[in-house]
Amino acid sequence: MTDNVANDTPNAPAISSGIPEAELTRLTDEIVGALKSVYDPEIPVDIYELGLIYKVDIADDRTVAVEMTLTTPNCPSAAELPGMVESAVAAVPGIADVKVDITFDPPWDQGRMSEEARATLNLW
Repeated sequence: MTDNVANDTPNAPAISSGIPEAELTRLTDEIVGALKSVYDPEIPVDIYELGLIYKVDIADDRTVAVEMTLTTPNCPSAAELPGMVESAVAAVPGIADVKVDITFDPPWDQGRMSEEARATLNLW
């Protein structure tokens, strides 16, 4: 698998794989867009800008593995967010399959949020 999107470096560029560069760029952009369409029901900021997405791997066979976290292990949305992420990414044209894994290593903290998320939540 090839790392293509990582929230450690927001909007990280795609790196080479067996998928043609233009197609990989399109998939990467549309996956990020799909992730930005998913909101924690209790927070008015999308999960990508919140920094909940740790890694997205697009394999040459166009399967996608998403590693994400939650704001807390006791998050009330823990049961529904992974399914929401899977559905959103699976809707991207050209994606064969999606697997979402939850991790708490490292634990999420507000330092992972984008400036846009901080502004929306008034956290400076």
